[in-house]
Amino acid sequence: MLDFQPTILYEDNHLLVVLKPQNVASCPDETGDDNMLDLLKAYIKEKYQKEGNVFLGLVHRLDRPTGGVMVFAKTGKAAARLSEQMRTGDFEKKYLTVLNGAPREEMGRLTNWLKKSTVNNTVYLCTQGTDGAKLAVLDYRILEKQGPLALAEVKLHTGRSHQIRVQMAGIAHPVYGDMRYGGERAQKGKLALWAYSLSFTHPVRKERMRFVSEPPTEEAPWSKFDVASVIGPL
Repeated sequence: MLDFQPTILYEDNHLLVVLKPQNVASCPDETGDDNMLDLLKAYIKEKYQKEGNVFLGLVHRLDRPTGGVMVFAKTGKAAARLSEQMRTGDFEKKYLTVLNGAPREEMGRLTNWLKKSTVNNTVYLCTQGTDGAKLAVLDYRILEKQGPLALAEVKLHTGRSHQIRVQMAGIAHPVYGDMRYGGERAQKGKLALWAYSLSFTHPVRKERMRFVSEPPTEEAPWSKFDVASVIGPL
C-alpha cells in the first residue's frame, strides 16, 4: 500500500465521502495497482483499529484518469439505499470538463448507445440494436470560452464507462487531454475531467446532502478559466 492520506469531505457511521485523485483506480482491477476501495479500507482499519476484514461498499466509480468526489458506503444498508437512489435518479453527479472547441448549442442533451470492448477497454458509439449496447444520456452546459477551449458542466443521467469522453468526442469536441477518444485534436496533457458535485439523500437520516470540489485550478487547462466564479460558491 502507498503511504496514503485520503482527503475526507465527510464521514459518519454510514458514509465516507472523499476526493479521488486523478490516475488512481476506483476499485481493484487486473493491473493490481493501488485503488481507492482498498486504500480506504486500510484507512478505516487503521483509524478505528478494526480486526479482520473491513466492509466498504463501492457505490459508483470514476474512471482512473478522472478525479473528484466519490461516496463509499460503510454498511450494507447504506450501500443498498444509495444504489437504489442511483437506479431511481435521486443520485446526482455533475462534472466539469474542458472541451476542445464549443458545441454550436451552448446547452444540450446527448443521447447515444455505447458498447464497451473488453479486449482493449475502449467504448464505442453504436446503434440501439447492437448486441451489448447500453443507453447513455447526459446534459451539458458551456460555462466559459477561452480561445479554442471551452469550460463545460456535464450532468450524467446514466453512468456508463468513459461516457462523457466518448459522447463529447462523438460531437467533435473531445475532452482536453483525451488522446484515446479525441486523437491529436484533444491535445496532450492530463485529462481535464473532474467530478465536482455529488448530491444524494443520506441513507439513514434522509436529509439531502451535496458535496463539491473544484478541479486543480492551478494546472492547465483549468488555469485558463475563472472556475470559481462560473460554478459559484462551494
